[in-house]
Amino acid sequence: MELTNFLKRVRRRTWVIAAAAVILIVGGSVYWFGFGVHAGAQGAQAATTTATASLQTMDKTVTGTGTLAPAVQDDVNFASSGTVTAVNVVAGSTVTAGQTLATLDTLTENANLLSAKAALATANAQLSNSQSSSDGSSAAVAKIAANQAAVSVAQAAVDAAQTAYNGTTLTSPIAGLVTAVNLSVGDVLSNGASSSSSSSSSATGSGSAGSSGGAGSSGATGSSTSTTSTAQFTVVGTQAWQVTVSVGATDLKNIALKNQVELSTTENPSFFGTVSSIGLLPSTTTGAATYPVVVTVTGSPTNLYDGVTVTSAIVYQRRTNVLTVPSAAVTTANGTSTVNKIVSGKTVKTTVTVGETVGNLTEITKGVSDGDQVSVPTFNPAGAGNGTGTGTQRAPGTGGGGFPGGGFPGGGFPGGARPGQTGIGSTNG
Repeated sequence: MELTNFLKRVRRRTWVIAAAAVILIVGGSVYWFGFGVHAGAQGAQAATTTATASLQTMDKTVTGTGTLAPAVQDDVNFASSGTVTAVNVVAGSTVTAGQTLATLDTLTENANLLSAKAALATANAQLSNSQSSSDGSSAAVAKIAANQAAVSVAQAAVDAAQTAYNGTTLTSPIAGLVTAVNLSVGDVLSNGASSSSSSSSSATGSGSAGSSGGAGSSGATGSSTSTTSTAQFTVVGTQAWQVTVSVGATDLKNIALKNQVELSTTENPSFFGTVSSIGLLPSTTTGAATYPVVVTVTGSPTNLYDGVTVTSAIVYQRRTNVLTVPSAAVTTANGTSTVNKIVSGKTVKTTVTVGETVGNLTEITKGVSDGDQVSVPTFNPAGAGNGTGTGTQRAPGTGGGGFPGGGFPGGGFPGGARPGQTGIGSTNG
């Protein structure tokens, strides 16, 4: 009997302990999730850092991508007839302006030149004789006039023959890279065209170019589409570049000639250009009407290659000395914006007037001065609004220097670096 009573007491005690343990665990969980987590969230909300209101540069931009292409490409052909005696370059050769590309047999052209010079000498002798023997009569005067005309005709023939003779040596009109050679030694040319099948090497040229004579001509490339050149030689300039960017109709109205452009490629993260032309006719190949805007690269940037993709930001408005604070420091509720300004070590809630928001910075037009310290929460409570912003903007960022060349309507771009400014990143509005 005593053993039975003992076991009953033990079981009762065990149940009591177990029940107490369960109550303790449940109570702890309720406290943790009801109070501990909430307190932790309040602590996270209360965590802040400080930032200084400062003057920055804010840009409005139109961003896009394009393809880098040479600004100058020449198709160069012989204008004279003859047999090719030498081809001095191959595809891939780098040439200077005036460098010889190829030569023709000069036998025929030299003979023509000598004959023309002989005819000119005869005409000059006849003119001299008529002038020295003239008696002033009408017949003598007429003879002198006829001989003078003959001299002019003979001189023109000499000039043409000299040009043809000079044309037997074909030179590059520009400095650049030879991208196509469609001529071989032994080819017979008739008025510049080959009458035999050329076995020469060829390369691919890109963009459009002007047609050539002995001196060649240049044309600006309107696109980066590459086509196989059929010219005897194609020379692409490597010292002048351009990018064609497609711009939507809405953004086009903001762009003007000479607008500054910030450019970047994988190989060159920062170089500059200016808007050199704005297309009048739209293209709808992408499903929406876009206009071609040609950007001419300025300065002498390195690591530029034909056909690479370029990211561009066309700056159509620049504002300097804009007072800004981090956007996270601004709280907007019921149409009123405030910041927590640090005054004598204390936090003072201050009403401010905000302007535009660019990236993580918000413009302050009233309520804060340059150099004021503001509190920035490191945890943003749900539902708290930060600032307002409009337009296509680019946030201040590290500027590696000014824009070489070009103007800027309504303000201008000071040349050289902008000390104290932070870098610039662009967004579409």
